[in-house]
Amino acid sequence: MNKWKSKATKPVMEDGLQYHIRCKKGDIAKYVLLPGDPERVNMIGEEWDEARAVANYREHRTFTGKIDGIDITACSTGAGGGSTASAFEELAVLGGDTFIRVGTTAAIQEEINPGDLIISSGAVRHDGTSSFYVDDRYPASAHYEVIAALVQAAEQLGYRYHVGVSCSTASWYCGQGRPGFKNFKQSFFENKVDDLKRAGVLNFEMEAATIFTLAGLYNLRAGSVCTVVANRIRDEFEYGGIEKSIRTANLAVKILANWDELRQKNGKKYWFPLLESKITT
Repeated sequence: MNKWKSKATKPVMEDGLQYHIRCKKGDIAKYVLLPGDPERVNMIGEEWDEARAVANYREHRTFTGKIDGIDITACSTGAGGGSTASAFEELAVLGGDTFIRVGTTAAIQEEINPGDLIISSGAVRHDGTSSFYVDDRYPASAHYEVIAALVQAAEQLGYRYHVGVSCSTASWYCGQGRPGFKNFKQSFFENKVDDLKRAGVLNFEMEAATIFTLAGLYNLRAGSVCTVVANRIRDEFEYGGIEKSIRTANLAVKILANWDELRQKNGKKYWFPLLESKITT
């Protein structure tokens, strides 16, 4: 790679390429799906009418294309808040406005089964990143329009789903109450699953709190839909079904685009149910 110079406060490469995601103006659509795994970007793009690879650097693989004539982007975040924040910052600079996390998750309520979807209304901020942006008492909340669009999409697709608060963690092992190497444990995390379960928290994942907090601070929209692959209460792990969260997120983008058009036509700042029109898959 050729050498380049920039200001250290806000590094930008030649041609306006963003440092982490290696994308520039015109590469990113308003609606952005955020899987953690780069391979899921390919799976998401397979559901679109058009898809082109834009960049593939570090953990960030980016495709942009169209679905039912709507411009859409998918960019992988990697696992955890740090890399997610870097991607989110740069996607927002390039025009991303509405963000939907698409991933997998572990349930901590007994009645939630592998294969179900969890649509997050908010997130407990154990992500280890959002606290460096704002006071920990600032809420990590999904945008109501994105929640509603994800619920409608799951209903239309006939998927079993749950809506509620998630817990985003900075660690997949000890941070989610699992033992570490050589069965390493600390008393302060041994009761984490039971405490969160009693609080009504639905699941563990690793990125939603970062995404929701940044979206709230920057006046953007965000939501999350994850396929359940484990139930920690029943000690079950059953990997599969990621296509459910992908299809739900893609359909939610179509729903949101329709609602956004309705808002603009009616001169409204916010969507409300009476503005809704019918969307087909």
